[in-house]
Amino acid sequence: MKTLLSTMLLMLGISVLGQTIGLTTVASGFSGPIAIENAGDSRLFVVQQGGAIRILNPATGTINATNFLTLTTATIATGGERGLLGLAFHPNYASNGYFYVYYTRTGDGALVVSRYSVSANPDVADASSGFPIISVLHPTNSNHNGGSLRFGPDGYLYIGMGDGGGGGDTPNNAQTLTQNLGKMLRIDVDSASPYGIPATNPFVGIAGNDEIFYVGVRNPWKWSFDKENGDLWIADVGQNAIEEVNHLVSPLTPGQNLGWRCYEGNVPYNTSGCQPASNYVMPLAQYTHDDTNGCSVTGGYVYRGSQYPNFIGKYFFADYCISELATINAGGSTITWTNNLNFAGSITTFGQGMNGELYVNGGGTIYRIIDTSLGADDFARNGMRLYPNPSEGEVFLDAPNLPYPAQFKVYENTGKIVVDERIENTLGGHFTTGDLARGVYMVMLEDSQGNMYRTKLAIE
Repeated sequence: MKTLLSTMLLMLGISVLGQTIGLTTVASGFSGPIAIENAGDSRLFVVQQGGAIRILNPATGTINATNFLTLTTATIATGGERGLLGLAFHPNYASNGYFYVYYTRTGDGALVVSRYSVSANPDVADASSGFPIISVLHPTNSNHNGGSLRFGPDGYLYIGMGDGGGGGDTPNNAQTLTQNLGKMLRIDVDSASPYGIPATNPFVGIAGNDEIFYVGVRNPWKWSFDKENGDLWIADVGQNAIEEVNHLVSPLTPGQNLGWRCYEGNVPYNTSGCQPASNYVMPLAQYTHDDTNGCSVTGGYVYRGSQYPNFIGKYFFADYCISELATINAGGSTITWTNNLNFAGSITTFGQGMNGELYVNGGGTIYRIIDTSLGADDFARNGMRLYPNPSEGEVFLDAPNLPYPAQFKVYENTGKIVVDERIENTLGGHFTTGDLARGVYMVMLEDSQGNMYRTKLAIE
């Protein structure tokens, strides 16, 4: 038996090491998910483009029956790239209850950021509390709206504005300093009403809009801050040929020009009236449509979780048209594509949980990104035990210090889930394994705080 189990473990190791990035399904049934955010706790807030914000409990895979917030067509314009596009929680959300949404306004399609408040029920917002903070007029085109907004490490609110569309930015919005379209904006929502301007914004007191922080983006669809060092990663959607990833190192330099429409990636696009190339910040990495069959980059996050040491420092992103994950290693610029992940639908957003673990959507399904090559010592490192192992019909979990409830899953080597049970307390850790075929299985345990633990289970 020892020889048989050793052989099985070796076979499992070969299969998973060839493809270390994997997915595990968290929940399905979302309609047009376009952002996944956290409010400093274990919940995930899934923004749907049609106007709903839904709460997902990742430890159990359950979705709250009542939406956190629903914006209707009385407030938002939908269709094409319009709709409810972004969500950001105030750094002091736990005490002030403020959160901010980014949407296209009904009637004129203007890009609007509004502040809302949570109600006395922490799972439901006060729908009547909407307070517009900033609005930017947008052309009649329904595309290039941007959509992401986030608070930076400095406490200011950053807003990514698309260039307004128009076929190669014919109005040259992205390079026009009296136009907020095609820019990264930075405002102070705490110092004045509706907002103040940080004194270090680059065009304060000189020609140019005070809200502008960066110039020259086309459609910064998804971007994020590295939660460890404050670096800014911007995935900017290209025109006809090139998708780009920009890495701005902290402390951020105000007023940098990322090049559009003068450059698509690092290739000249329309240099009429442009400056020398050395005056622009070129992307860290880029890829062409011809080489990848991609069409629209979807930005993600640098992994800063604790569950997957192999991922630490990697930047994860994707492309809408090819449904594959991509990574850039810490300190590098080479893009590595991970295929054969069997996504169900296009990737429109990534999410980051409170502990730095990463999520991604594929159509209406939310997945957690996992490392399938992770060793089998998570349980032992954290004072937990799964026994007997090998098992001949039943197995018990001893995890007295685990934050319950927890979700217990057992995976075949193919990735199929063969056991999926919720554990309410320390008395619930008993599972029958008599129906499982002889072999070695991967076990994943997720506690109520979103922490994940993995081990291997042998079935005799």
